[in-house]
Amino acid sequence: MSVSAYFASLSILKLAKNIPGGAAQGLIWGLMALGVFITFRLLDVADLTVDGSFTLGGAVAVMLIIGGCPAWLAVIAAVAAGMLAGLCTGLLHVKLGIPVILAGILTQFSLYSINLRIMGMAANKALSVDKYDLMLSSRSIPGAILTGLILAAALVCVFYWYFGTEQGCAIRATGNNPAMSRAQGINVDNMKLIGLAISNGVVAGSGALMSQYQGFADINMGRGAIVIGLAAVIIGEVLGRSILGKKLNFAGTMSFVIIGGVVYYLVVVLVLWLRLDSNYLKLITAVIVALFLAVPYLREQKRSSFSRLKKGGKTNA
Repeated sequence: MSVSAYFASLSILKLAKNIPGGAAQGLIWGLMALGVFITFRLLDVADLTVDGSFTLGGAVAVMLIIGGCPAWLAVIAAVAAGMLAGLCTGLLHVKLGIPVILAGILTQFSLYSINLRIMGMAANKALSVDKYDLMLSSRSIPGAILTGLILAAALVCVFYWYFGTEQGCAIRATGNNPAMSRAQGINVDNMKLIGLAISNGVVAGSGALMSQYQGFADINMGRGAIVIGLAAVIIGEVLGRSILGKKLNFAGTMSFVIIGGVVYYLVVVLVLWLRLDSNYLKLITAVIVALFLAVPYLREQKRSSFSRLKKGGKTNA
């Protein structure tokens, strides 16, 4: 098939039809990315618990809803379960001296068996919107988008307030300079425990929402979640700095992280629309993240080059 024939076979109408669904899922992944943002940017640690805690949230929510629990209460329970998972990672790191990246891998590895047990040793559990009253569903894309926007706005507002409190500032200080924070009397270990718990609570909550949206929980639904979260964080930060520059504040950064999740998933929609092999999706994600990571560096290099050239011109004059 020629290139012109290939593009002629693509349906713009189909792409337009899939964009709202991509935006709805992107908002849920954006909420998950907000949890990744807390550890990756605020605590400055690489927490790999995410893949397991995302699935944990979905498994807990689905089983509770099937058992007759209201959907909103199931999400709260999922958040609590995720916080416990994050706390386990924190305890392995803080109390046993295990490097945080290895502690996260250990917790994630353990959660695979725990998640299976929660779902009754089944690899997946269905959750029909026809049978249960869910918070959001792929059957109603506009409703899912509205719910996602409300939750995103609420979470940004809560975190903007919390990380401005004494404890929130202590968490940010711990990630910025642990030695100086310890010298100032901050209990660095406790701040790491709290940060990891909050982060994984948010991730598990987004997993609970995703299981409702897609109508099932699967043991592998969190696979690659950390990559998606990092992609959303990096894309959002680059977009935020490009659009707002120095006017970008903390609330704006968190908002753009969520927007980064939407942008990432719209790219996924575009890739699927182009009929590219979905097996290459993770490779494409890696390339996208690398490009967005390189943009600030290349921009700074360009400015430095122009600055040196300008200074050299003045000296010669």
